[in-house]
Amino acid sequence: MKKFIALAAVVLVSMATTTMYAQESRAEKRADRKAQRDAERARLKAEEQAQDAISYDDAMAALKAHQFVMEADQVMFRNGQTAFVNSNTNFVLVNQGRGTVQVAFNTVYPGPNGIGGVTVDGTVSDIQMTTDKRGNVNCNFSIQGIGISAQIFLTLTDGGNNATVTISPNFNSNTMTLSGNLVPLEQSNIFKGRSW
Repeated sequence: MKKFIALAAVVLVSMATTTMYAQESRAEKRADRKAQRDAERARLKAEEQAQDAISYDDAMAALKAHQFVMEADQVMFRNGQTAFVNSNTNFVLVNQGRGTVQVAFNTVYPGPNGIGGVTVDGTVSDIQMTTDKRGNVNCNFSIQGIGISAQIFLTLTDGGNNATVTISPNFNSNTMTLSGNLVPLEQSNIFKGRSW
């Protein structure tokens, strides 16, 4: 009987030890997986920040050289309505002293530019750049041409190439805001329709 009790005690102690060891190993595995996930997230965040810094530097150089394209993927109208659009066909382009504003929507009607919207060219003047206290760059200029007479207000957010452009026509109040990415002219991937 004593042998049986001793044997049962040994079996119970070994089972308890095995269970405790299994729980410890599960906790260790969980901690290891969490540490690996945290390290992966930190690595991805560092890569994203490095890419954003490069994009910001490229955008700033393009702004200073007056050779940039703001490729819009969202348009907001005067009444607050928004529409998601194709960034290849919706843009504001500045190349030295010339500028182009194009908006094109996915409709069956081809529009004056042949791709569902309007493309207008003009001469760029009165370019002014300022930086606010948060590091955002504001660039204001005018575009004057046959089909356009407008003030353009561009804001490049600090730390990336995200930008917004507000187009304010001089002869009416049909203000339009485009949101997207500002890229150097040579890196842009745009399709320009017929202009007038």
